[in-house]
Amino acid sequence: MMKLYGTPPTRVLRVIWLLNELGLEYEQVPVDLMQGEHLQPDFLGLNPAAKVPVLVDGNQVITESAAIQLYLAEKYPQAGFIPSAVEERAQMYRWIFFLMTEIEPPLWRIARHTFIYPEEKRLPQDVDQAREECREMLTVLERHMQEREYLVGDRLSVADFNAAYTLDWANEENLLDAAPRLREYLKTMYARPTAPPTIAVAFAAMES
Repeated sequence: MMKLYGTPPTRVLRVIWLLNELGLEYEQVPVDLMQGEHLQPDFLGLNPAAKVPVLVDGNQVITESAAIQLYLAEKYPQAGFIPSAVEERAQMYRWIFFLMTEIEPPLWRIARHTFIYPEEKRLPQDVDQAREECREMLTVLERHMQEREYLVGDRLSVADFNAAYTLDWANEENLLDAAPRLREYLKTMYARPTAPPTIAVAFAAMES
């Protein structure tokens, strides 16, 4: 059975969503970042970068949430989450990379300078700049999604499951106020019966 290392509300939620959609059994192994479990030798043996999620599938050890999503979708092609046409695959990769390189980095900067870094290391001015940069890139995605149901083509792909988590994160930072189509898309995605908990629900579960 596959093992998935990580605990919500981290990007392990992206992988949980794919596993749910594919109907796969797996063992979830919690990793308490606040207690430094990601820095222990056993975990570093799986991922020297000390990041979650990590998927162990037999002899395969895969890190990086988007890479794990793509691995699962390729291993179980019957679900059709990777387009068969090379042109549509290229667009799927395009939007996954866009999400990971243009929208996630400013969200991480906001998180680091609001609650992750100790107070003496936080730069409030960087939070303002990151919010502005994130909104600019969300506007690009908002325009793309006008009159579209999915990010690519006429059916769900890995790009949609990747985007839903990222947009939920942006929504938690109140960055979708000028993106009504993205808010609608996000609501539709999380209405799926296979959807994992939202970031807000996962945080609430941690605190209960």
